[in-house]
Amino acid sequence: MAVGTTVDPHVIELGRLMLARAPSLGEAMAEQLCREIDAYSDGTVVTKDEVRESCVANLTFIFDSLADDSDADADVAPAERTGTARAISGVPLPAVMTAYRIGFRFMWEQTLAVARAAAIPTDSILNATSRVFFAQERFTQAMSDAYRQQLTVQILEREEERSAVVEALLTRRMTDRQSLWEAADLLRLPTSGPYVVVAAVLPAIGKLGLPAIENKLSARDIRSAWRLLPELQVGIVHVREPAHTLDALVEVLRQAAKARVGISPPFHELPETADALRYARLAAGGNSPELVTAFDDTPLALAAVSAPEVMTRIRSSVLGRLDAMPAEERAVLIDTFRAWLDVGGSANDTAAQIYCHPNTVRHRLRRIEELTGRTLTRPRDVAELCLAFEVEQRLY
Repeated sequence: MAVGTTVDPHVIELGRLMLARAPSLGEAMAEQLCREIDAYSDGTVVTKDEVRESCVANLTFIFDSLADDSDADADVAPAERTGTARAISGVPLPAVMTAYRIGFRFMWEQTLAVARAAAIPTDSILNATSRVFFAQERFTQAMSDAYRQQLTVQILEREEERSAVVEALLTRRMTDRQSLWEAADLLRLPTSGPYVVVAAVLPAIGKLGLPAIENKLSARDIRSAWRLLPELQVGIVHVREPAHTLDALVEVLRQAAKARVGISPPFHELPETADALRYARLAAGGNSPELVTAFDDTPLALAAVSAPEVMTRIRSSVLGRLDAMPAEERAVLIDTFRAWLDVGGSANDTAAQIYCHPNTVRHRLRRIEELTGRTLTRPRDVAELCLAFEVEQRLY
């Protein structure tokens, strides 16, 4: 395959020298790849013969690009066969690409050694370099395109089955441990969390709230599995590093969202998926001005329609640090806050009601601010504290 209109005869000579060595170099390259690539190491996922065959095909393609002075397009079918075969075998594409990088380095080192031994001029070696890089790029692109096409076929073939498994998890119809492991494998999710459930409202009949979301998350290395319900698009998402992954998840959801989206709190076991769906559904139905709402982001809006256990979660998020206090001191702070609410937020009137100095009231209120992270001069913070103390009074 020619790159330009003039072909350097020294490059053709180098190509023919290397073509003669392709079988032996392919064997040596396969040995190196089987040592360095986990998916190839034990011969169970991809056999050594398959690796050797791919290596020889790759080398033959590259060296033929040097030896062939015609303008005919080279046959990339061997690369396509490799990409398809690796996808079927389940070898991750990054691992295949790593093998190609290792193989390319090996090939070029051997080519340079032969070129120098054959006294190929430096300018010709530079010319060969350009042709080799171009050929390798074509070969690699053909492989990766075929890999992705095969992967798409597999995904489409398994989509209905995966969707049914997601629904089984969402409806508590799968609780056996072995079945859960098999489900995680089918969904391409780790067998343990943390996970979150994402629920997206459908903007219209037949319209997804999060179009192509699985691919978009996969591009950020976030694994997920989705199911379309009559009124919701629901996904189980693995968040391997909650602090970092949740931020990335929210970012992707905000970019993709066509309607309201709710995110559940993180959970660690797949049997908890049904409960998480309820939290995500509540978040999606809240009154936040944001399209994407995490469950814990809007406690006031969600608590109005939430079950008691949700109320408990909200109360704990606001008043959790008070639980570590001595019971008597904690009761004093709670009574002071309730009195302060009853009199409309006046420290003087509160002091009169509970028989203490106004500065004592102010000190206790500051203590509540410190322990809860809320500020009594901010209306939203006051609203959250009001809700939390109401939950405290009603459920504890």
